[in-house]
Amino acid sequence: MTQSRNKTFRMCFIGLMAAIVFVVNYFRIPFMGTQLHMTNALCVLCGLLFGPSAGFLAAGLGSGLYDIVGGYGAECVITFINKGAIALVAGLIGYHAARRDNPTTADHAKVILGSVLGALTYVALYMLKTFVAGNLVDGLTMDAVIAKMLTKLPGSLMNAVFAFIVAPLLLGALKPALKKAGLYEKL
Repeated sequence: MTQSRNKTFRMCFIGLMAAIVFVVNYFRIPFMGTQLHMTNALCVLCGLLFGPSAGFLAAGLGSGLYDIVGGYGAECVITFINKGAIALVAGLIGYHAARRDNPTTADHAKVILGSVLGALTYVALYMLKTFVAGNLVDGLTMDAVIAKMLTKLPGSLMNAVFAFIVAPLLLGALKPALKKAGLYEKL
């Protein structure tokens, strides 16, 4: 297969994954006073499947477009960066290990570590966004900003745990199917 055809397949997969990330933003599961969603898990999966840069693009585009369509257009650039960062970190740490045909225990550990750190990257960036918005935009006192951050932290952490558990499981389910279809090497 030619190099340009591989690029075309890869662009199509990235676009498809961005569309999937966009759609899963609409599905939320009420859980312990918050809502779990698949978005962060799929952003981690983007990094593991496509690597840091292409994963960043797929995760960021899907999430940013959701903000635009969902009425959060003013935050779409922040969301693009924050959700893309999940894939970037997961891809930097776990992509090469995830691509191995016969992964070792160390490879599995890198995939899990990439998933954990990718998901936690979003928590840190979301807390930073909450701090900056509360302090600089909303003009809240420092106590009010910290209180706001503390109310958002448990839900963010639950979504992070959900993401770093689900993403490697999805990778384990998708990788053999994509290989069997002859598509994995085209990612």
